[in-house]
Amino acid sequence: MEPLFDFLGSYWWLVFPLSGVFAAWGSSWSRASERRHQRKLELYGLKHQGLAVEHARSGEIQRLLSAHDDVNRRWLAYELDAAKLIDYPMMTDVREPLTVAFLRAKREADALRPIDEDELPRDRLTEYRNAVNNFDVAFRVAESEAHRLKDTAFSGPERQRLTTARKLVTVAVDEAATPAERQTAYKRARRELDGLIVLPDATIASLEEKVARMLGAGSSTAQSRASSRATPAGP
Repeated sequence: MEPLFDFLGSYWWLVFPLSGVFAAWGSSWSRASERRHQRKLELYGLKHQGLAVEHARSGEIQRLLSAHDDVNRRWLAYELDAAKLIDYPMMTDVREPLTVAFLRAKREADALRPIDEDELPRDRLTEYRNAVNNFDVAFRVAESEAHRLKDTAFSGPERQRLTTARKLVTVAVDEAATPAERQTAYKRARRELDGLIVLPDATIASLEEKVARMLGAGSSTAQSRASSRATPAGP
């Protein structure tokens, strides 16, 4: 220990420059630690910012898909209901510019609809957003005009045929009607509409399915009643 004390006693003046070195080293180490901490905070912020952006993007896609589905449902309320199309024939009249614009907007929105939202690039998201908005607006405009016009574009005799067809369609899907009445009503309704309204294939298929279902239900009921009448009474 004496040699150490002798050294310190002889070179005590080194304490001052060394203290400055140690102070500078400590300050440098502190700044480096602070920079490392700051970088960690920045990386943490960027990571969570990216997650927030991704969640926001995913949420927007889901909202657009829901909005797209909503307009499609409103259109299907016409396309799958022959009676409603008879009430508002402009909804399927491709001679009407507003109807054409709506159907074109629908095709564009359907074509851009993503199958997998994770594979939808940012530029395609913008296109899809615009397409869904255009689809919604075009449908609202066409529907509003169809409700305003109703059957005013037809002559008096043509309106009478539409009224008759509307009543016949109601009979064709009426459970209270007999199978023969439903079948006859369906055929007569098609004849009344011929040359007046071109029903979409989906509308015809839906109507025929309803009529067939009603005919099947009527046939089953008739068979059940016939079987009941044929059953011999008990002793």
